[in-house]
Amino acid sequence: MASFTEVESSNHHEKVNIQTVNNSTSIQISASSSSSSRYENQKRRDWNTFGQYLRNHRPPLTLSRCSGAHVLEFLRYLDQFGKTKVHTPMCPFYGHPNPPAPCPCPLKQAWGSLDALIGRLRAAFEENGGKPETNPFGTRAVRLYLREVRDLQSKARGVSYEKKKKRKRPPPPPPQQLLTQPPSGEA
Repeated sequence: MASFTEVESSNHHEKVNIQTVNNSTSIQISASSSSSSRYENQKRRDWNTFGQYLRNHRPPLTLSRCSGAHVLEFLRYLDQFGKTKVHTPMCPFYGHPNPPAPCPCPLKQAWGSLDALIGRLRAAFEENGGKPETNPFGTRAVRLYLREVRDLQSKARGVSYEKKKKRKRPPPPPPQQLLTQPPSGEA
């Protein structure tokens, strides 16, 4: 039987979680600084979630043995928690952004969410001592997977993910020249 205890420490920015399982106690201290940005907090949560995924993997994985294939496995695992309807090619609503009726197509993680998640995990990996050249979140396989998901969802949902082209500013108009005409009758 597991018991959990949460204690507020004297430093108001820390939470101490004490977990007891089968007479074995683990203590986890998490700092939640009020100066952390929303991005930093999300990055920390994502990093902890990925770490939990590695620990629950069968067999358990260490970060040093994690590859792009494991990252892809993690992304596919996350699809079960998705909220974005992705129509299959057989669905009558395939390619319609706002279908008029419900359909049995699966819910998946949206491409934009996965793209942002990988960006945060890629940064967290390096902040936690990983070398950029061994970053499993930056592998070619992960980039190709994200591109494939983007293209598939774009077609299935009828939503364009085209990169916005930078508009060229029109050239400034030439300076106005004052036309002075000689008064009529003078030559």
